[in-house]
Amino acid sequence: MEVHDLILNLHGETPEIEVLQAEAAFVPTLHRLHAAFPKLRIVLEHVSTAQGVEAVRKCGATVAATITAHHLFMTTENAEQDVYNFCKPIAKTLEDRIALLRAAVDGSGKFFFGSDSAPHPVQLKEGTNAAAGCFTQGWVTVLVIDALKLAIESGWISNHKITQETLEGFLSTYGRNFYKINDRSDSQRRRIRLERLNETIPKSIVSSDGKIEVVPFRREEKVMSVSWIDEP
Repeated sequence: MEVHDLILNLHGETPEIEVLQAEAAFVPTLHRLHAAFPKLRIVLEHVSTAQGVEAVRKCGATVAATITAHHLFMTTENAEQDVYNFCKPIAKTLEDRIALLRAAVDGSGKFFFGSDSAPHPVQLKEGTNAAAGCFTQGWVTVLVIDALKLAIESGWISNHKITQETLEGFLSTYGRNFYKINDRSDSQRRRIRLERLNETIPKSIVSSDGKIEVVPFRREEKVMSVSWIDEP
């Protein structure tokens, strides 16, 4: 993979270990992989701990991580209280959540957004062996913005950290750069507009034939609306 410039995408958890410690236990493996293959591009997908964030920071430029919208909102307590918040890796402590929020706006380019959205039907989420995953896809951008806004209000990150450059980097350009995706032509450049239009995330979404029902993350919460803007 290193020779052919392919990317190794990792769900970085050590199996058969207590779930809250699984990602931290994987950190030595990440460091060994990076040391053995320093030019191999590695993405630690949906990083969920302060230890994971710090491990990525200590690695070279060929190691990055994705952060989900739902991990920016949750702790273990939230996941335990609502089956629709259950995901893997499971949300961790408040300290871990704050570390993720700060990484999302640190401007290093080593952390970028990854939705990991999982639209599991209701019957799979509410069964005895609930499927892991949060359905966020329709609202991921505004969820990230709202999570950062809450972090500012809570004093976890500074207001000056939230700039158009850092937001665009986290949500778009950092990931494109890491994957070596060429810039779009001028005719393809588009931006988004965020507006408060009294939009609410629905309680659930049902297929046209009524056979499939999916419950979104943060259902019935008010969010901003997103629209596309074509640049001249």
